[in-house]
Amino acid sequence: MSDAEWPPAYLDWTGTRREDEHSQPSGLMDLLAVAAVLLDAEGRIVLWSPQAEALYGYAAREALGQYAARLLVHDEHLEWVIKKFAEVMETGQSWGGTFPIRCKDGSTRPVELRNMRLLDDHGEFYALGLGTDSPTLHTLERDVALSTRLISQSPIGIAILDTDLRYVAVNPALERMHGISAKEHLGRHYREIMEETKFEVPEAAMRQVLHTGIPLVDQSTVVGRTPADPEHIHAWSISLYRLEDTQGHVLGVADLVVDVTDRYQAATAATETRRRLALIADGSVRIGTTLDVEQTAQELADVTVPEFADVVAVDVLDSVIDEHRPATTGGPTRFRALAVKAAYSTDALQAADPPGRIASYDADRLATRCVRTGRPILVPHADGNDLTRIARDDHAATLLARAGVHSYMAVPLTARGTILGFYGLTRARDPRPFDEDDLAIATELASRAAVCIDNARTHQSVRNAAETLQRSLLPKHPPDLPGLRVASRYLPAQAAYEIGGDWYDVLPLDGDKTALVVGDVMGSGIDAAATMGRLRTATAAFAGLDLGPARVLEQLNAITSGLDPYIATCLYAAYDPHNATCQIANAGHLPPVLVHSGSHPRLLDLPTGTPLGAGNLPFDTTTLPLAPGDQLVLYTDGLVETRHHSIDERLDTLLHLLDSPDRSLEETCDRLLHDLRQPDERDDVALLIARAHPWTPDQQRRRS
Repeated sequence: MSDAEWPPAYLDWTGTRREDEHSQPSGLMDLLAVAAVLLDAEGRIVLWSPQAEALYGYAAREALGQYAARLLVHDEHLEWVIKKFAEVMETGQSWGGTFPIRCKDGSTRPVELRNMRLLDDHGEFYALGLGTDSPTLHTLERDVALSTRLISQSPIGIAILDTDLRYVAVNPALERMHGISAKEHLGRHYREIMEETKFEVPEAAMRQVLHTGIPLVDQSTVVGRTPADPEHIHAWSISLYRLEDTQGHVLGVADLVVDVTDRYQAATAATETRRRLALIADGSVRIGTTLDVEQTAQELADVTVPEFADVVAVDVLDSVIDEHRPATTGGPTRFRALAVKAAYSTDALQAADPPGRIASYDADRLATRCVRTGRPILVPHADGNDLTRIARDDHAATLLARAGVHSYMAVPLTARGTILGFYGLTRARDPRPFDEDDLAIATELASRAAVCIDNARTHQSVRNAAETLQRSLLPKHPPDLPGLRVASRYLPAQAAYEIGGDWYDVLPLDGDKTALVVGDVMGSGIDAAATMGRLRTATAAFAGLDLGPARVLEQLNAITSGLDPYIATCLYAAYDPHNATCQIANAGHLPPVLVHSGSHPRLLDLPTGTPLGAGNLPFDTTTLPLAPGDQLVLYTDGLVETRHHSIDERLDTLLHLLDSPDRSLEETCDRLLHDLRQPDERDDVALLIARAHPWTPDQQRRRS
């Protein structure tokens, strides 16, 4: 062989042909420490290896030239050994077995021997004896046998891969897991067998273990499919460790695979259960925070998307919102969209009706069937025909198909035995189909939302009645009055809250006087509005008797005391244009604001009597000048009281806003309501502003 052909080819531990400058010696030979002894035809020792010195204890100079039998055999075995040596030399038949060798120190060591006859180029015979420590050999044989059995009978999948991650060996368990025979594994790369992208993770882990030598135990769980069971998802727990020989040379990596599909499915189911319970808990907190129909529907959609569905629509029967419209029993069904939400931009959102729109669904649509039967509908796998029945029309069905909608549920919104509408859920990007458990969750959420929607609907109906009553009891826009110009406003509480008992009144009195009244019945709803109406009527009656402000409040107090449990606050002012004065009495109400022409607004420091119906203490009347150009501002607490600011801070703001006397009364009313009224205020507001202007009895006669 020429130098150019060096290094020679060799087979590595896997049986693979290699070309390497440094072919590594086998650690197994070093472990066995095989001793070699060569005898001539007479039985004298002519060659003695270093391993023989280590095994038998004799140095080469002590052994060479000696008769092997006399040096290494006990006397009782000497005759048998000489006879066996002669047979080997005469017949050439080798002999092997375990034999008790006498060592230099006199001890006996069992040695596994192989004796054979050799022939040199001169035709002379020699005997070669190879030996190794018998207990060491038997231990190795046992370990190999146990390892072989352990691997072949293990229920754990085991693979041995070389440093290039090519399969060297696989056990039967791994054959069954992969659905590929051991023969088909051998020589192929790991990713040739495990082709899915997700197996890049364990491949990288193998390279890491080969590089670092740090094992990974049960630290990588891979979920996927194999040829053994391509229809179902399996989960495997993978452990990896590096293989080295006795000299520390890296041989490859061992891959231990445990099928943990049952454990994975149980953990997944537990996680899904926790997720669903969390969704219900979240819904119980977030749905129904207000008595507003649209807001409640939006809260249901917000809870559902994106955790549970990709697109959600909440629709109610139009007859539920518009009580004057009869419910349909045949033909198309009219729905009013309350809320719609999508987890991402999708054509499915365009297929749904935007909030506020009224749409008709034919009798064959799933939405119609849902509300007419009162039963939920589950479509786990929606095809083209299903999408046609889900959508309101063919165009919407095309949009659903384009969006990739593959699963659908329609759940009725039922409260107190009445079907209010339906709750539609779709999945498109989420690959999971809806199942029976999902339907149960959706039904629970729909049930809670339906009760809240029904409560809001009932509240809205009662509120509308109360507001109608409230407005019917309030005066029309005040007419022109002697020496006064007035502007007024009334704002009900926000839609989620009940109407209160706030009121104002402007009453012409004898002698060209005018009564200005603002009051607030504590409480809300129809009863508070009715009580307010009774007090307003009584106020008008007592004012007509030409009683002073304090006397009017005393009479109102007596009436209110009989309206248990209602109490009210009230400000009563009487303006006399003849002497440009105003008399005021207060029954527990917030102080009015006086704006003198040419000076800053101020709160009137009036004696504050007890609220009407809260006691029998006397009331006081205060007289103050109200010259032309002066303004008197009366209001209820809904204008200035909030949950986030102190009353003093709000009253300061009121005074600041009134510090523009040149603004018209109508503009002043609008500015106060715009700047002081909170978007979510729970209380109603009554506001009355009066401005004195020059007046003489002649003006009154000319008007008459």
